Amino acid sequence: MAKILIIDDERSIRSTLREILEYEDYVVEDVDNGVDGLELIRKNDYDLVLCDIKMNRMDGMEVLTEGLIIKPDLPFIMISGHGTVETAVEASKKGAFDFISKPPDLNRLLITVRNALDRGSLVVEAKVLKRKVSKVRPILGESQAILRIKETIDRVGPTDARVLITGANGSGKELVARWLHEKSNRSNGPIIEVNCAAIPSELIESELFGHEKGSFTSAIKQRIGKFESANGGTLFLDEIGDMSQSAQAKVLRALQESKITRVGGEKEIDVDVRVVAATNKDLLKEIEAGNFRMDLYHRLSVILIHVPPLTERRDDITLLTKSFLEEICNEYGMPAKKISDAALEALKALPWTGNIRELRNMVERLIILSDKTITDGDVKAFANPSAPVTAETGAATASAAPQTDFDQFTNFQEYKDYAEREYIKFKLEKNNWNVSKTADDIDIQRSHLYSKIEKFGLKRGE
Repeated sequence: MAKILIIDDERSIRSTLREILEYEDYVVEDVDNGVDGLELIRKNDYDLVLCDIKMNRMDGMEVLTEGLIIKPDLPFIMISGHGTVETAVEASKKGAFDFISKPPDLNRLLITVRNALDRGSLVVEAKVLKRKVSKVRPILGESQAILRIKETIDRVGPTDARVLITGANGSGKELVARWLHEKSNRSNGPIIEVNCAAIPSELIESELFGHEKGSFTSAIKQRIGKFESANGGTLFLDEIGDMSQSAQAKVLRALQESKITRVGGEKEIDVDVRVVAATNKDLLKEIEAGNFRMDLYHRLSVILIHVPPLTERRDDITLLTKSFLEEICNEYGMPAKKISDAALEALKALPWTGNIRELRNMVERLIILSDKTITDGDVKAFANPSAPVTAETGAATASAAPQTDFDQFTNFQEYKDYAEREYIKFKLEKNNWNVSKTADDIDIQRSHLYSKIEKFGLKRGE
């Protein structure tokens, strides 16, 4: 039976609405002010809220805004004795399901209540189906490092402890974050991801904390930030080592006080968020260099999880490769291909600078270019995509692949930048410099790819 909350400071209206709705077999509770109404919304599960707009202790629009932060999918029907088109439009913009004038027409009221409840049920069903369809892929591996990570996730997941995940690009940090959320008591809530490296420094604060209308030139309407969107769930701050100093200070305050303030706003907003952060940088070195706040590091690193690169868990390559073979063949609607033991050994011998992401791309390439059984010859032929292709065989000639002069690199970071540049350049040329397609191909955000193109000075036809 649907449970409805009425928030109105007029006793006669509350009594009338309650009598009508209880006659229709709804379970009804009522309260005479917005402050107590919000407290009830926090504590109880309601299917619908009927809320007056003009009230003494708290305006109904404020109740609507705060209520949707607490329960984003809760339908609100706003009621008012001073109904105007402008008021109805404002209520709709803030997220109300509908607006009814006082005194409410009986038939209109019941139809609106029924429609709001139906919409709420559809939203819940859609979320359940989405969770069933988009299950988080398992963390594959039997190496000691992966077993320790799984054990840590099982222990830490059900708590609200903040977690800092470290590891190289493509090693699986995001998957660890998603499993921490799945194992938590917040799994029914949202997990919101923010790639701090992909957002310009001047926009990161608006992205995280939201902004008020008119707070800066392009702020044409109010925007809810990621902290508010993640309320009741998990906020995943990926590549947090690239966050600006000013944003770091605000994130620190949010973690300390569980409150945020939108850009251009003055009101403090309570947020209930578990923060999981990840980085491919050594934050202790970043602290020494003055790029990262030590106090924020200690706030974030209650639990530390390091995801090892693929080169430190080569025994897991067999399991990962076979899983990717099955998955990708299913996606393409083709019979599953086999892979020889010699091919698996050849895969284990590769450098894997791109880690799990590179391995998956490699398996996809082998599926497309190889016959029914993938051999070690296929691995050698297609491992270096920049190697020339012979007209007779259509296969890359490994011996013709350009040799890299490793003496030119003074440290490992220089080599990583070189390898990353060459990889991105190859992918861009392969996709005829279609940035959107290339971003999808290498599994990064388009804005992040633009940043990489600018960073490495890549130009078409160079």
